[in-house]
Amino acid sequence: MWILAAVCSALFAGLTSILAKCGIRKTDSDVATALRTIVVALFSWVMVAVVGSFHTITSISRTSLLFLVLSGLATGASWICYFKALSLGDVNKVVPIDKSSTVLTVLLAIVLFGETNNLAVKLVGTAMLGAGVLLMIEKKQSAAGSSSRAYLPYAVGSAVFAALTSILAKIGISGVESNLGTAIRTVVVLIMAWCIVLMKGKQTLVRHVDPRELAFIALSGVATGASWLCYYYAIQTGVVSVVVPIDKLSILVSIAFSRVVFGERLTRRAAVGLLLMVAGTLAMTLFA
Repeated sequence: MWILAAVCSALFAGLTSILAKCGIRKTDSDVATALRTIVVALFSWVMVAVVGSFHTITSISRTSLLFLVLSGLATGASWICYFKALSLGDVNKVVPIDKSSTVLTVLLAIVLFGETNNLAVKLVGTAMLGAGVLLMIEKKQSAAGSSSRAYLPYAVGSAVFAALTSILAKIGISGVESNLGTAIRTVVVLIMAWCIVLMKGKQTLVRHVDPRELAFIALSGVATGASWLCYYYAIQTGVVSVVVPIDKLSILVSIAFSRVVFGERLTRRAAVGLLLMVAGTLAMTLFA
C-alpha cells in the first residue's frame, strides 16, 4: 500500500507543477503560494475529519510537534522558492532541480535512519540522479535573446528545503496519524506564507488576481493536498529512501504536460539527463 501511495503522490505532484505554472502567469508568486495554501489546509483538515483522527492531537508529544512545525517551515520555504523559480523559468528546467532534493534526502536517510539495505544500489542511483540534474540545467533564453539563470538559485533553494522537509517530517510523524500530521504542518505553512505576503506589502494584490488564474491556483492546491496525503502516509509506513525516489518520478508527468500545455521542448542533453534521473530512480525503487 505504501508503494501505491508513493506512486499516487508522484502523479498528483506532477500535476501540481503544471497547474501552478498556469496560475502564476500574471499573479505574484508569493500571493499565489499563500492562496493555494488555504486550499491545501482546507483539504488536509477535511481528511482529518473524514478519518476521525482529530481527537489524537492531545497525544502528540512535544518532540513530534516540534519536528512537524520545523517540517512545515521547511515546506513553506521550499514552496516560496519553487513558485518564484516557476515564475522565472520553464517547468522542464525548474522541476528537475527541485527533484534533486532526492539526492540529499537519500543520503540523510542513510545516515540518520540507517537505511543501508542495498547501499550500493542507492548510492549508484543517487549518483545517476545528480548527473541527470546537472545535464538538465540549461540557460533559458530571455525575450531579448540573452540567456538567464535567474530561476536557478530559487530552484536550488526549493530542493534543499524539500529535502529537509522529508527528514523532519519522518521524525515528526512518528506515532502521529499521517493525515493529522499533514494538517498540522499545513497550518504552519499557511501562517508563514501569509506573513511573507504581509511583510512584503502584497496583500493588496490579492483582490486583483485573475479569476482564471485563481481557479488554476486552487486546483494546484487540491493536487498538492492529495499528493501530500499520499506522500506522508507512504513515508510513515514505508522506507524513506524508496518512497522519495518514487515521488520524484512526478518529473515525468510535469515534463510531459509542459510539452503539451506550454510547448516546452527538451534538448538532446536534457533528454539524456531525464533518462538518467528516471533510471536512477527506478534502480533505487526496484532494488532497494
